[in-house]
Amino acid sequence: MPTAPRRFPLWFPPVLALVLIALDQWLKAWAVGHLLLGADPIPVIPGLLDWELTYNTGAAWSMFSGSAGLLALGRLLVGLAILGYLLWKPQNRFLTVVLSLIAAGAVGNAIDGLRQGKVTDMIHSPLLSAVTEAINGSRFPIFNIADMCVVGGTLLLLVASFLPDAEQKKTAPET
Repeated sequence: MPTAPRRFPLWFPPVLALVLIALDQWLKAWAVGHLLLGADPIPVIPGLLDWELTYNTGAAWSMFSGSAGLLALGRLLVGLAILGYLLWKPQNRFLTVVLSLIAAGAVGNAIDGLRQGKVTDMIHSPLLSAVTEAINGSRFPIFNIADMCVVGGTLLLLVASFLPDAEQKKTAPET
């Protein structure tokens, strides 16, 4: 007998997104209050993680610099659309978490773009910079929690797209 996929309650995606957005906004406020723009990086985990304050008026790797307002509006619409989709059509637990991560990241950076015309970034990885410098001679971008949510959620979604669909196996008729 086929089993229904396990789902979270409808309140879960917006609550998860709100928690992640709050954490992102808190860390951005902390960075602005405790770090200096242009100062040397402050090691947190030497060789792996530094604090370094910067601002970005574009998207990843400063693409579309100077377009913070338009990007913020797009991010906000995408984030809210994803959350709306999860409320309208609930998904399995994995997809709910992954899409909530992406939505939270989009909204977290949209708040910055709409509020201040730039996104606050403060996390730097010397290890990732060493890799990108070896590949193309450029430093890995400084990022924030919202960026981690979008990139992490997108990577998980990509990896999952290559895995067999367990739900289809559970509900597939036996031959």
